[in-house]
Amino acid sequence: MIVAATLWSIAGVVTRHLAPSLQTEGRFEITFWRSLFAAIFVGGYFLLIRRQGWRPLVATGWPGLLSGLMWAVMFIAFMLALTFTTVANTLLVLSLGPLITALLARAVLGIRIESRTWAAIAAATAGILWMATQAAPASSGGRPLLGMLIAFSVPVASAINLVTLQKTRARVDLVPAVFLGGAISAALMLPLAVPLQAAPRDLVLLAVLGFFQLGLPCMLMVVAARSLSAPAVSLLALLEVVLGPLWAWLGAGEVPAKATLAGGALVLAALVLNEVAALRASRR
Repeated sequence: MIVAATLWSIAGVVTRHLAPSLQTEGRFEITFWRSLFAAIFVGGYFLLIRRQGWRPLVATGWPGLLSGLMWAVMFIAFMLALTFTTVANTLLVLSLGPLITALLARAVLGIRIESRTWAAIAAATAGILWMATQAAPASSGGRPLLGMLIAFSVPVASAINLVTLQKTRARVDLVPAVFLGGAISAALMLPLAVPLQAAPRDLVLLAVLGFFQLGLPCMLMVVAARSLSAPAVSLLALLEVVLGPLWAWLGAGEVPAKATLAGGALVLAALVLNEVAALRASRR
Protein backbone atom coordinates (compact mmCIF):
# COMPACT_ATOMS: atom_id res chain seq x y z
CA MET A 1 0.00 0.00 0.00
CA ILE A 2 2.94 2.30 0.65
CA VAL A 3 4.23 1.54 -2.85
CA ALA A 4 0.77 2.27 -4.29
CA ALA A 5 0.51 5.65 -2.55
CA THR A 6 4.05 6.53 -3.63
CA LEU A 7 3.23 5.79 -7.27
CA TRP A 8 0.00 7.81 -7.04
CA SER A 9 2.05 10.76 -5.77
CA ILE A 10 4.06 11.15 -9.01
CA ALA A 11 1.03 12.57 -10.86
CA GLY A 12 1.94 16.20 -10.21
CA VAL A 13 5.60 16.07 -11.22
CA VAL A 14 4.87 14.10 -14.41
CA THR A 15 2.00 16.43 -15.33
CA ARG A 16 4.29 19.46 -14.93
CA HIS A 17 6.39 18.15 -17.83
CA LEU A 18 3.43 18.02 -20.23
CA ALA A 19 2.99 20.79 -22.78
CA PRO A 20 1.78 24.00 -21.04
CA SER A 21 -1.29 24.22 -23.27
CA LEU A 22 -2.27 20.69 -22.34
CA GLN A 23 -1.88 21.45 -18.63
CA THR A 24 -4.10 24.54 -18.78
CA GLU A 25 -6.73 23.54 -21.33
CA GLY A 26 -6.52 19.75 -21.57
CA ARG A 27 -7.69 18.42 -18.21
CA PHE A 28 -10.31 16.25 -19.91
CA GLU A 29 -7.76 14.98 -22.42
CA ILE A 30 -5.27 14.20 -19.66
CA THR A 31 -7.98 12.26 -17.81
CA PHE A 32 -8.96 10.43 -21.02
CA TRP A 33 -5.44 9.31 -21.92
CA ARG A 34 -4.51 8.44 -18.34
CA SER A 35 -7.65 6.31 -17.93
CA LEU A 36 -7.20 4.66 -21.33
CA PHE A 37 -3.58 3.73 -20.66
CA ALA A 38 -4.53 2.40 -17.21
CA ALA A 39 -7.18 0.17 -18.81
CA ILE A 40 -4.64 -1.03 -21.40
CA PHE A 41 -2.12 -1.84 -18.65
CA VAL A 42 -4.55 -3.85 -16.52
CA GLY A 43 -6.15 -5.52 -19.55
CA GLY A 44 -2.72 -6.43 -20.92
CA TYR A 45 -1.81 -7.99 -17.59
CA PHE A 46 -4.75 -10.38 -17.75
CA LEU A 47 -4.44 -11.08 -21.48
CA LEU A 48 -0.67 -11.44 -21.84
CA ILE A 49 0.67 -12.43 -18.41
CA ARG A 50 -2.12 -14.36 -16.73
CA ARG A 51 -3.53 -15.43 -20.11
CA GLN A 52 -7.07 -15.58 -18.75
CA GLY A 53 -8.80 -13.41 -21.33
CA TRP A 54 -12.00 -11.74 -20.13
CA ARG A 55 -12.97 -14.50 -17.69
CA PRO A 56 -11.68 -12.67 -14.56
CA LEU A 57 -13.74 -9.57 -15.44
CA VAL A 58 -16.92 -11.61 -15.92
CA ALA A 59 -16.25 -13.53 -12.70
CA THR A 60 -16.30 -10.35 -10.60
CA GLY A 61 -20.09 -10.06 -11.01
CA TRP A 62 -21.93 -7.19 -9.36
CA PRO A 63 -19.08 -6.39 -6.91
CA GLY A 64 -16.79 -5.87 -9.91
CA LEU A 65 -19.31 -3.60 -11.61
CA LEU A 66 -19.77 -1.54 -8.43
CA SER A 67 -16.02 -1.31 -7.84
CA GLY A 68 -15.41 -0.38 -11.49
CA LEU A 69 -17.98 2.41 -11.30
CA MET A 70 -16.34 3.74 -8.12
CA TRP A 71 -12.91 3.69 -9.79
CA ALA A 72 -14.37 5.64 -12.72
CA VAL A 73 -15.88 8.23 -10.37
CA MET A 74 -12.52 8.70 -8.65
CA PHE A 75 -10.59 8.91 -11.94
CA ILE A 76 -12.93 11.60 -13.29
CA ALA A 77 -14.12 13.63 -10.31
CA PHE A 78 -10.70 14.81 -9.15
CA MET A 79 -9.90 16.42 -12.49
CA LEU A 80 -13.39 17.88 -12.84
CA ALA A 81 -13.21 19.40 -9.36
CA LEU A 82 -10.03 21.23 -10.31
CA THR A 83 -11.82 22.95 -13.19
CA PHE A 84 -14.27 24.60 -10.77
CA THR A 85 -12.34 25.18 -7.55
CA THR A 86 -8.79 25.48 -6.22
CA VAL A 87 -6.34 22.70 -5.48
CA ALA A 88 -6.51 23.74 -1.81
CA ASN A 89 -10.29 23.31 -1.67
CA THR A 90 -10.08 19.96 -3.45
CA LEU A 91 -7.37 18.78 -1.07
CA LEU A 92 -9.48 19.86 1.90
CA VAL A 93 -12.40 17.71 0.73
CA LEU A 94 -10.22 14.68 -0.08
CA SER A 95 -8.84 14.72 3.47
CA LEU A 96 -12.24 13.44 4.64
CA GLY A 97 -11.47 10.05 3.05
CA PRO A 98 -10.22 8.14 6.11
CA LEU A 99 -13.10 9.40 8.27
CA ILE A 100 -15.78 8.44 5.71
CA THR A 101 -14.12 5.06 5.16
CA ALA A 102 -13.95 4.33 8.90
CA LEU A 103 -17.62 5.24 9.41
CA LEU A 104 -18.79 3.19 6.41
CA ALA A 105 -16.65 0.19 7.38
CA ARG A 106 -18.10 0.28 10.87
CA ALA A 107 -21.69 0.54 9.59
CA VAL A 108 -21.47 -2.09 6.83
CA LEU A 109 -18.80 -4.50 8.03
CA GLY A 110 -19.11 -4.01 11.78
CA ILE A 111 -15.39 -3.27 12.04
CA ARG A 112 -14.43 -1.85 15.42
CA ILE A 113 -12.17 1.15 14.91
CA GLU A 114 -9.34 1.35 17.43
CA SER A 115 -8.91 4.59 19.35
CA ARG A 116 -5.39 4.93 17.93
CA THR A 117 -6.84 4.83 14.41
CA TRP A 118 -9.36 7.56 15.25
CA ALA A 119 -6.49 9.63 16.67
CA ALA A 120 -4.40 9.05 13.53
CA ILE A 121 -7.34 10.04 11.31
CA ALA A 122 -7.84 13.24 13.31
CA ALA A 123 -4.12 14.15 13.24
CA ALA A 124 -3.73 13.39 9.52
CA THR A 125 -6.86 15.37 8.67
CA ALA A 126 -5.56 18.32 10.70
CA GLY A 127 -2.26 18.20 8.84
CA ILE A 128 -3.91 18.18 5.42
CA LEU A 129 -6.34 20.93 6.40
CA TRP A 130 -3.36 23.04 7.48
CA MET A 131 -1.67 22.40 4.13
CA ALA A 132 -4.85 23.33 2.25
CA THR A 133 -5.88 26.43 4.18
CA GLN A 134 -2.39 27.93 4.18
CA ALA A 135 -1.79 27.32 0.47
CA ALA A 136 -1.68 30.27 -1.87
CA PRO A 137 -4.99 30.74 -3.67
CA ALA A 138 -5.03 29.34 -7.21
CA SER A 139 -7.15 30.20 -10.18
CA SER A 140 -10.30 28.18 -10.72
CA GLY A 141 -13.43 28.12 -12.79
CA GLY A 142 -15.15 30.46 -10.34
CA ARG A 143 -17.68 27.96 -8.92
CA PRO A 144 -15.96 26.71 -5.76
CA LEU A 145 -19.06 25.19 -4.15
CA LEU A 146 -19.79 23.05 -7.21
CA GLY A 147 -16.15 22.03 -7.37
CA MET A 148 -16.11 20.97 -3.73
CA LEU A 149 -19.34 19.00 -4.18
CA ILE A 150 -17.76 17.16 -7.12
CA ALA A 151 -14.59 16.57 -5.09
CA PHE A 152 -16.69 15.13 -2.25
CA SER A 153 -17.62 12.23 -4.54
CA VAL A 154 -13.97 11.08 -4.49
CA PRO A 155 -13.71 10.13 -0.78
CA VAL A 156 -17.27 8.74 -0.87
CA ALA A 157 -16.50 6.57 -3.91
CA SER A 158 -13.20 5.51 -2.36
CA ALA A 159 -14.94 4.46 0.86
CA ILE A 160 -17.58 2.45 -1.04
CA ASN A 161 -14.85 0.82 -3.11
CA LEU A 162 -12.76 -0.13 -0.08
CA VAL A 163 -15.73 -1.57 1.79
CA THR A 164 -16.68 -3.56 -1.33
CA LEU A 165 -13.12 -4.90 -1.54
CA GLN A 166 -13.22 -5.89 2.13
CA LYS A 167 -16.61 -7.54 1.91
CA THR A 168 -15.73 -9.69 -1.11
CA ARG A 169 -11.99 -10.27 -0.68
CA ALA A 170 -12.39 -13.94 0.33
CA ARG A 171 -14.33 -14.94 -2.79
CA VAL A 172 -13.89 -12.38 -5.61
CA ASP A 173 -10.76 -11.01 -7.29
CA LEU A 174 -11.56 -7.35 -7.92
CA VAL A 175 -8.32 -6.42 -9.69
CA PRO A 176 -10.18 -6.59 -13.06
CA ALA A 177 -12.49 -3.83 -11.76
CA VAL A 178 -9.58 -1.39 -12.20
CA PHE A 179 -9.71 -2.15 -15.94
CA LEU A 180 -13.45 -1.52 -15.94
CA GLY A 181 -13.01 1.81 -14.15
CA GLY A 182 -10.38 2.97 -16.64
CA ALA A 183 -12.54 1.93 -19.61
CA ILE A 184 -15.64 3.71 -18.26
CA SER A 185 -13.66 6.85 -17.45
CA ALA A 186 -12.00 6.96 -20.88
CA ALA A 187 -15.34 6.46 -22.66
CA LEU A 188 -16.97 9.29 -20.71
CA MET A 189 -14.05 11.68 -21.16
CA LEU A 190 -13.47 11.16 -24.88
CA PRO A 191 -16.33 13.42 -26.08
CA LEU A 192 -15.09 16.20 -23.79
CA ALA A 193 -11.44 15.70 -24.79
CA VAL A 194 -11.78 16.13 -28.57
CA PRO A 195 -10.10 17.57 -30.50
CA LEU A 196 -7.10 15.72 -29.08
CA GLN A 197 -3.92 17.83 -29.03
CA ALA A 198 -1.35 15.71 -27.17
CA ALA A 199 2.01 15.52 -28.95
CA PRO A 200 4.02 12.26 -29.10
CA ARG A 201 6.15 13.36 -26.14
CA ASP A 202 3.00 14.11 -24.15
CA LEU A 203 1.59 10.68 -25.02
CA VAL A 204 4.70 9.01 -23.60
CA LEU A 205 4.29 10.93 -20.33
CA LEU A 206 0.56 10.17 -20.26
CA ALA A 207 1.36 6.48 -20.79
CA VAL A 208 3.67 6.66 -17.76
CA LEU A 209 0.78 8.17 -15.80
CA GLY A 210 -1.68 5.53 -17.00
CA PHE A 211 0.61 2.55 -16.48
CA PHE A 212 2.58 3.42 -13.34
CA GLN A 213 0.65 6.23 -11.64
CA LEU A 214 -2.86 4.79 -12.08
CA GLY A 215 -3.09 1.19 -13.35
CA LEU A 216 -0.35 -0.50 -11.32
CA PRO A 217 -0.94 1.28 -7.96
CA CYS A 218 -4.70 0.73 -8.16
CA MET A 219 -4.05 -2.99 -8.70
CA LEU A 220 -1.68 -2.96 -5.72
CA MET A 221 -4.34 -1.28 -3.57
CA VAL A 222 -6.82 -4.04 -4.37
CA VAL A 223 -4.23 -6.63 -3.31
CA ALA A 224 -3.37 -4.67 -0.14
CA ALA A 225 -7.04 -4.49 0.83
CA ARG A 226 -7.07 -8.28 1.18
CA SER A 227 -4.81 -7.99 4.23
CA LEU A 228 -5.38 -4.46 5.59
CA SER A 229 -8.55 -2.95 7.01
CA ALA A 230 -10.38 -0.35 4.95
CA PRO A 231 -9.49 2.51 7.38
CA ALA A 232 -5.81 1.48 7.29
CA VAL A 233 -5.76 1.51 3.49
CA SER A 234 -7.43 4.92 3.43
CA LEU A 235 -4.97 6.32 5.95
CA LEU A 236 -1.92 5.04 4.08
CA ALA A 237 -3.33 6.50 0.86
CA LEU A 238 -2.78 9.96 2.39
CA LEU A 239 0.93 9.46 1.70
CA GLU A 240 0.06 10.56 -1.84
CA VAL A 241 -0.80 14.04 -0.57
CA VAL A 242 2.42 14.27 1.42
CA LEU A 243 4.82 12.91 -1.21
CA GLY A 244 3.28 14.73 -4.20
CA PRO A 245 4.71 18.17 -3.29
CA LEU A 246 8.10 16.55 -2.54
CA TRP A 247 8.41 15.07 -6.04
CA ALA A 248 7.23 18.36 -7.58
CA TRP A 249 9.98 20.10 -5.62
CA LEU A 250 12.71 17.66 -6.69
CA GLY A 251 11.56 17.08 -10.26
CA ALA A 252 9.88 20.33 -11.31
CA GLY A 253 11.43 23.00 -9.10
CA GLU A 254 8.21 23.78 -7.21
CA VAL A 255 9.45 24.72 -3.74
CA PRO A 256 6.86 23.66 -1.13
CA ALA A 257 5.57 26.22 1.33
CA LYS A 258 6.37 25.96 5.03
CA ALA A 259 2.74 25.04 5.70
CA THR A 260 3.07 22.12 3.26
CA LEU A 261 6.16 20.83 5.05
CA ALA A 262 4.60 21.24 8.50
CA GLY A 263 1.31 19.64 7.49
CA GLY A 264 3.09 16.81 5.69
CA ALA A 265 5.24 16.11 8.74
CA LEU A 266 2.10 15.86 10.89
CA VAL A 267 0.47 13.44 8.45
CA LEU A 268 3.60 11.27 8.28
CA ALA A 269 3.91 11.22 12.07
CA ALA A 270 0.27 10.15 12.42
CA LEU A 271 0.72 7.32 9.89
CA VAL A 272 3.99 6.06 11.36
CA LEU A 273 2.74 6.12 14.97
CA ASN A 274 -0.48 4.35 13.97
CA GLU A 275 1.41 1.56 12.18
CA VAL A 276 3.90 1.17 15.03
CA ALA A 277 1.02 0.84 17.50
CA ALA A 278 -0.65 -1.72 15.22
CA LEU A 279 2.53 -3.81 15.05
CA ARG A 280 2.88 -3.78 18.83
CA ALA A 281 -0.74 -4.76 19.26
CA SER A 282 -0.40 -7.67 16.79
CA ARG A 283 2.70 -8.94 18.61
CA ARG A 284 0.86 -8.88 21.91
